[in-house]
Amino acid sequence: MAFEKIKPFVERIASLAGLNDKDIELILTPQQILRAQLKVGNKEYPAYRVQFNNARGPFKGGIRFHPEVDEDEVKALAFWMSLKTAVVNIPLGGGKGGVEVNPRELSKDELKELSEAFVGAFYERLGSTKDIPAPDVYTTPQIMVWMLDEFEKLTGKKDPGMITGKPLEFGGSYVRDIATALGGVYVLEEAVKKLGVMEKRVVVQGFGNAGMTAAELLSQDGYSIIAVSDSQGGIYNENGLNIPELIKVKKESKTVTHYTEGNKITNEELLELDCDILVPSALGGVITEKNANEIKTKIILELANGPTTEEADKILFSRGITVIPDILANAGGVTVSCFEWQQNNANERWSEDVVKSKLKSTMVIAFDTLWEKKNEYDLRTTAYIHALTKIIEAERKRGRL
Repeated sequence: MAFEKIKPFVERIASLAGLNDKDIELILTPQQILRAQLKVGNKEYPAYRVQFNNARGPFKGGIRFHPEVDEDEVKALAFWMSLKTAVVNIPLGGGKGGVEVNPRELSKDELKELSEAFVGAFYERLGSTKDIPAPDVYTTPQIMVWMLDEFEKLTGKKDPGMITGKPLEFGGSYVRDIATALGGVYVLEEAVKKLGVMEKRVVVQGFGNAGMTAAELLSQDGYSIIAVSDSQGGIYNENGLNIPELIKVKKESKTVTHYTEGNKITNEELLELDCDILVPSALGGVITEKNANEIKTKIILELANGPTTEEADKILFSRGITVIPDILANAGGVTVSCFEWQQNNANERWSEDVVKSKLKSTMVIAFDTLWEKKNEYDLRTTAYIHALTKIIEAERKRGRL
């Protein structure tokens, strides 16, 4: 979402939350925008780190390497991260980083050099008490290790908590690889109980990391996954798909469309299937005012960022469809990143069971808080009111307002 589109949205939510013009201005103003040109070989790559709000804790947010990265996008993502950490009530603020680059065009050595250059440009503003990056689009645990090494070399001190998403042997956390999907499953299970949903037929759009993991976890929990899709198209079987076999096909052929025990359908058709739970896990803006009236589900779990437009939200709400918004549904990733940071700072290593228990508790409490607060609003509006209010309360207690 472009940043200029955020202002009218925030103004609408702020009026519902009783915030004044000064509150809105503070909410919409990033505290720091850092820029650099990173030189690798004979080329330079624009790089950004937007530190949006740290009223509730150090800045937190991923770094993406992508050819379409720009300052506007990074600023918008940093804003949303501020809200996301507030919704799940973890002691962090919001930030984001990005480099305008196609990493597939770089050799391993060049990728390492670029990662080190990013830290070299911004390291004085990073650290476990200042700003904690993490992986994002086209960045990996290996890149996090390179960045950590460069940071510690430049600062002359050990600080594993300055970055998250690391491999286990470098202070990473258990569950991080499935955290986004698992957090989504935890809030979905809570919604299923609250709404008394008996049948559990699931449609997953986007069979990438989050969608595939969610399908696997839900299948293991007794849900029937009746359709999935990727960028090539979808597969549908009303009696349920064999998820382990489907994952094997996807990994071997790079697409689910080669799976033979089902009917091929388009992504557009998949969204309109009769189901109980719809899980958009790929692109933004796939549920719009054009297809919202054709959606046949009880619950939408947004593992993707921004899959539902504002116009579609109104239609879905009027039809009694519960949308678990991305700001909560996919917050499991940043929550386990927070746990990694806390483990590093305390020089501890939590077991897989402990991390899962803490994640479940955090996600369920966040969902229940929003569920109790919702009245005439949908869950998304309730989530944003809740998040903005928490940030403004923190700003007031810090004396910034």
